[in-house]
Amino acid sequence: MGEAHFIGIDTGTYESKGVIVDGRCRVVAQASVAHGLENPRPGFFEHDAEAVWWHDFREVSRALLRKSGLDPRDIRAIGASALGADCLPVDRDCRPLRKAILYGIDARAVEEMAWLTGHWGEERIKAWFGRPLCSSDVMPKILWLKNHEPEIHAAAHKFLTGSSYITAKLTGRYVVDRFLGLASFNPLYDRDGSPNPLHCDPVCRPDQLAEVLGTIEIAGCLGREAAAETGLAEGTPVIVGTDDSGAEAISTGVLRPGDMMLQLGSTLYMILCTDRLVDDDRVWREEFIIPGTFDISAGTNAAGTLTRWYRDQLFPECVAAEKAGGPNAYAAMMEGIEEIPPGSEGLVTLPYVAGERTPINDPLARGAILGLGLRHTRRHLYRSALESVGYSINQHFAIFAEQGVAPRRVMATGGGTKNPAWLQMIADITGKAVSTAAVTLGASYGDAMMAAMGIGHFANYAELASLIRPGRSFEPDPRRHEAYRRYQEIFDSLYPATRELMHRL
Repeated sequence: MGEAHFIGIDTGTYESKGVIVDGRCRVVAQASVAHGLENPRPGFFEHDAEAVWWHDFREVSRALLRKSGLDPRDIRAIGASALGADCLPVDRDCRPLRKAILYGIDARAVEEMAWLTGHWGEERIKAWFGRPLCSSDVMPKILWLKNHEPEIHAAAHKFLTGSSYITAKLTGRYVVDRFLGLASFNPLYDRDGSPNPLHCDPVCRPDQLAEVLGTIEIAGCLGREAAAETGLAEGTPVIVGTDDSGAEAISTGVLRPGDMMLQLGSTLYMILCTDRLVDDDRVWREEFIIPGTFDISAGTNAAGTLTRWYRDQLFPECVAAEKAGGPNAYAAMMEGIEEIPPGSEGLVTLPYVAGERTPINDPLARGAILGLGLRHTRRHLYRSALESVGYSINQHFAIFAEQGVAPRRVMATGGGTKNPAWLQMIADITGKAVSTAAVTLGASYGDAMMAAMGIGHFANYAELASLIRPGRSFEPDPRRHEAYRRYQEIFDSLYPATRELMHRL
């Protein structure tokens, strides 16, 4: 066998990405596969786990091996992450019994959240979660299956999330990592990771839950059938893995309290590493991947999803030009944007086009544009949409400051980092420097790093941190920050002023 290499593959909302790195975490090969998102009814979002998740993993792994030219035996460990937390019932052979109910963008379980809150009481829910139940929690989704698809619920051998499914397909073992499992499946597990029969009773059987292990523990080795399908070597160690956001945080160097990640993907996800649990109704908290640390996490439902909508609906000629070999559509959409002043000449957008998670926890919230006038163009509208994501981020920064855990370092990652003007807007709106790492491949890169840690290639996370090189930094402009303050105030007031009307719609 040759030099040690490690593979990481992440399955996201619209795309699966993979990377092979060498023993110094230098990128050897990259590959990706695009896929769709099913929206069968308002508030319902699904993926076909077999046709999307497993199909993509196989395609990406084979593409990576082909591009790298490596012998599969040179891949010493495998790491996988996936969008999360999802709800996927599978049978004893890991065959999906229905399409996966996706993470917090899926808001079908509103009635189940209300029932569970009444069943357990608001005080107990607050003690478990530090906040009310929300659409990111798996427990209401499992209960939704019990109420609406009882035959599937009863037949389920396990209720898995995305990373659990991929790891089970690779190893035959049903596992979920502590970071994802204890938070998203809360309170179905006790803190030691064992299922709690009393808490499971209204929702599912304890044996229908996956085993809880550490993120970088070895779940098992690659089985013969999975090896044949992926092109990887039978017997290769596979770590437990985690969700895309956790892996992406690791990839960008969120390894110590005070480190924060802004994941600008299809949705916006934030992880702030802390030294203690922080309870606040508006955000989430859990143990972090790094032993002995915790985190505050938060998620908005529209970032890349919002920019994609603008691209497809308002800039169709940019899409057509890209397909004909022209410039990237998103880059073309930014032409002239920076000439528009902060606040888009009096436009404020609410980006709640798919409901919203934090900080408002309202799946019935809807998008809005305030201040539209005849002078405004589609580029004003697009800039206002980009700014709205910055305003939402800034609302969370205000919460962190209230709780005494303000971030000392903010690292941006994900597809949004390809748009430097957007990162500058975020820095100007928040008044905080926003940086990127030299490698911005995201979760798949973190998966490969953690796979190397899982087999002891790195002694600790500090050794891993030394390999994460800095990229660009965007410093806030004081004058633009001051100009944005009045628009932030309007943004903060707009949802409370329109909430009742949204719900009536």
